[in-house]
Amino acid sequence: MYEQLVGINDRCVEESLSRQVLDEYSRYHGGVTDPVNGIAWASHGGTPMVMALWAAALINPDSRYYHNEELLSRLEYGAEFLLRFQHADGSISPGWTNMHSPPDTAFVAGGLAQVHELLEAHLEDWEQLGKSAGLIRLFLTRTTPVLLTGGCHTPNHRWVLTAALGFLYRLTGKEELKDRAEAWLAEGMDCTEDGEWTERSNGIYNGVSDIVLYYAAEQLNRPELLEPVRRNLRMMAYLIHPDGEVVTDYSGRQDYGVRHDLSGYFLISRLMEHMDRDPLFAALADAAGQAIVHPGWLPNNAMIGYLRYPQLRERRVQPSPLPDRYRVMINRHFNRGQYLRQLDSAGHYGRIYHSRLHTDFGAPVGRQRDGQTSLTVMAETDSFLSLRHGTVRLLGVRLASSFEPGYVKMNTLEELPDGYRLAGDEAKGYYGPLPRTVLPQTAAGGGTSPWYLLPHHLREMTHEQHHRAEAELTADEEGFRLRVQCREPEGMMTQVSFVFGGETAFVGEGLFPADESGGVLFWKSGGVRCSAGTDWIEMEGGQHGHWAKALNNTGFPAGCRTLVVNLMTPYDWTFTLRLSPKEGRGNYE
Repeated sequence: MYEQLVGINDRCVEESLSRQVLDEYSRYHGGVTDPVNGIAWASHGGTPMVMALWAAALINPDSRYYHNEELLSRLEYGAEFLLRFQHADGSISPGWTNMHSPPDTAFVAGGLAQVHELLEAHLEDWEQLGKSAGLIRLFLTRTTPVLLTGGCHTPNHRWVLTAALGFLYRLTGKEELKDRAEAWLAEGMDCTEDGEWTERSNGIYNGVSDIVLYYAAEQLNRPELLEPVRRNLRMMAYLIHPDGEVVTDYSGRQDYGVRHDLSGYFLISRLMEHMDRDPLFAALADAAGQAIVHPGWLPNNAMIGYLRYPQLRERRVQPSPLPDRYRVMINRHFNRGQYLRQLDSAGHYGRIYHSRLHTDFGAPVGRQRDGQTSLTVMAETDSFLSLRHGTVRLLGVRLASSFEPGYVKMNTLEELPDGYRLAGDEAKGYYGPLPRTVLPQTAAGGGTSPWYLLPHHLREMTHEQHHRAEAELTADEEGFRLRVQCREPEGMMTQVSFVFGGETAFVGEGLFPADESGGVLFWKSGGVRCSAGTDWIEMEGGQHGHWAKALNNTGFPAGCRTLVVNLMTPYDWTFTLRLSPKEGRGNYE
C-alpha cells in the first residue's frame, strides 16, 4: 500500500501544480484554485490540503519530487497565501459556508501541525525547508486565540477542535490549550455501545471523529478515547455494500444517500490494526486502501500518516475476511427512549441554532448481507428500506402521507424471526384562543397585534388527530414481501415510492410516466421488472388510488428513477420483491 500511496500522491502533486495561482498581482497568489469554482480557499480541502501533498513529496526519498526546488518554492507561495488569508483572530473562512470558523481552522491546524512536524524532522537532511516550516509554524501559533475561545456547530467539531488543541499544546507547551481540550472532552463521548456516532454519517463524519480522536488520544495521553473508535470501526464492517460502497441511507449529514467508499477510514484502520493487531481492522484497511484515489483532506491524509508512522508499512497481523453473510441489528440494546425523555430537562426547549439536535441518534438499523444482496432497514429517516441486489440498486422505499404532510419517519423498528416490523406515529391538532391574562401588550387597545408576538406555547390543543403507518418486511425463498398498513384516519392520500438508481430499466404494463422527464413513473397495477445489467428485481403490487404525482413536502431525487404507488387510507397492501438467482444465497452467520 505504501508504494501505491506514493504514486497517488505524486500524481496529485502534478495535477495540483497546474492550479496554483502564480500571478503576483492576484489576491489569490500562491493559492491553489478549487477545480469546481476556480477560487483558492484556505480550508482543509483547499490550499492547505495541497500543501500537505507537496510537503509529503518533498521529504520522501521514494517520491519523484524529493527535494525538488521548484516544488519547494510553490510550497512557500502556498504558505504565504495561507497567512494572508488568516484573519487577525487566527481563524480562516471557507467562503462557501462558515466565516471566521473555529472548527474549520481546527481542521487545517490539525493537518498542518503534522506537516510541520515532518518538515522540522527533515531539516537536517535539507535545510532549505526552513522557510516553509517557519511559515507554517507561524500560521499554527496564530491559531491559538481562536482555538482557545472558539466554539463549534456540530458534534464532531468538538473532537476536531480537541485534536487541534492537542497538537498546539505539544507545539507550544501552553497549558491553557490542554485545558480547553479537556473542557471539550468533559462533555463525554456521543457514541452508542454498537459504535454509532451522533451524526450517523458513515460516509464522512464517522471517519472524521475516529481519526481526530486517535490524534487527541496521542497528543493528550488519553488512550481511553480510542474505545469509541474501536466500536465504530467494528460497526462499519456491517455497513458495506458488495461493491464497496458505504451505507449512507440514514445519515444525518450531507452524505445522506450519496455514494461514498471506505477510503476515509484507511488511515485510522491501519493505525488501529497496528496498535491492536486486530484482523478485522486489517481487513477494513485493505478494503479502504482499494478505494483510495487521493491521499485525503486534512487532517486525514494517508500519505502524511505513513510518513509520521513508518511502522505502518509493516503488516503485523493478517486480515480476516470481511463479513458478507450476516444479519445484525445495530443499536438493538441502546435505550434511546431513556435519553429522549430527558429532552425537556435539558433546558433548551428544542431550540438549537446553526445545527440540529440529532434526536435520531441511536435509532435502530437492521443490516443484512447475503453475498451480493445487501439490505438496510432503518428508523427515523425519510426512507425506511434500501436494497442492493447485484447491480440493481433500490436506493430507498419511502412512505409519504397528506397527514403532516410529508414523509413518514418510522419511529420504531423491531426484528422478527424472518424480517422486520416498523411503525411511524404522528399527531396533529388545533389550538384554541389564548387566555386574556397571558396576552401581550400589543394585543390590547385595538392596534396591530403581530401573530409572532403571541405566546403560542400557552394555547390549549383541541381535536388532536393521530396517524399510524406500519410496514412489515419478511423474507421468503425468492426474495421479500413488504406489507404496508394504515387504519385511520380515513380518506387520506398516501404514496409509496420506490427509488432506483438512474441506470435501472423498467418493464411492466402498469407503468405510466408521471412527468415529461420519464424519471418518475406511476406504477398503477400489476408487476414490473427492474433490471440493471444481468440482475433484476421483479415486483408485484402496483396501485393508483389517487392522481397526485407528489404530496406536499416531498420530492424525487435527481438522477434516479422512481416508481410511485398511490394509496388511500385505510389500506393494507402487500408488495412482493422477487430477486434474480444469485449463487451462494441462503445462509446467514
